[in-house]
Amino acid sequence: MAATEPSSPAIPRHLAIIMDGNGRWAERRHRPRIIGHRAGARAVNVCIDFCILKGIQALTLFAFSSENWGRPESEVGALMKLFMNALEREVDELDRRNVRIRFIGQRERFTPAIVARMASAELQTASNTGLQLSIAASYGGRWDITQAAHALAADVAAGQLRLEDIDEDAMANRMTLADVPAPDLFIRTGGEMRISNFLLWQMAYTELWFTEALWPELDAATLQRALDHYGSRERRFGLTGAQVAPIQESSE
Repeated sequence: MAATEPSSPAIPRHLAIIMDGNGRWAERRHRPRIIGHRAGARAVNVCIDFCILKGIQALTLFAFSSENWGRPESEVGALMKLFMNALEREVDELDRRNVRIRFIGQRERFTPAIVARMASAELQTASNTGLQLSIAASYGGRWDITQAAHALAADVAAGQLRLEDIDEDAMANRMTLADVPAPDLFIRTGGEMRISNFLLWQMAYTELWFTEALWPELDAATLQRALDHYGSRERRFGLTGAQVAPIQESSE
């Protein structure tokens, strides 16, 4: 596995990214949109390499939203083919690098072949202890909250949970990614300044960083600028700066 830099308070434990701008990157070059998606797949490797180098524990990438199913059928079909090819091509290398892969979202909307390949990738890398790579595919933050509420309701109906025991912790434990820290830093490429139904519950106190760079243009320097921004922020989680300072000092 590649060497990692020592961790520090300026390094987020969990990085969440919306990979935006593939289509525009291709259109500016007068190429089909799928060419942009292929270029974006290469940028994913840049991001994974960066996270491993910096010692970031978890990376969640928004690959395909629940709303993206509404795109032209030809583009969705091409994306599914690209997704399948990436799964077949990249999993062995990620496994070799001790990366654990998981998929979050409504996977029942994918073809049986893609669902089977997702499950195979998860099983192959399940025991890996390095970077925890989560791919949000057919995912929406509202869906995530809704499925957690359904799980709680089912537990109450089955007599396994009392209504009065439902609190934020109970809800959080039924969200996807319940076993990893909430994202510390969110990055969106492509110039748009919104979170687009991504990890709505989990990003309550996440630091947000936006860049005009399109996703296929991503490089380590851009990611480092995002980390520099993150390192300059005082994360108070509702407290005052005076309250946070002793906590930060005791953790150093």
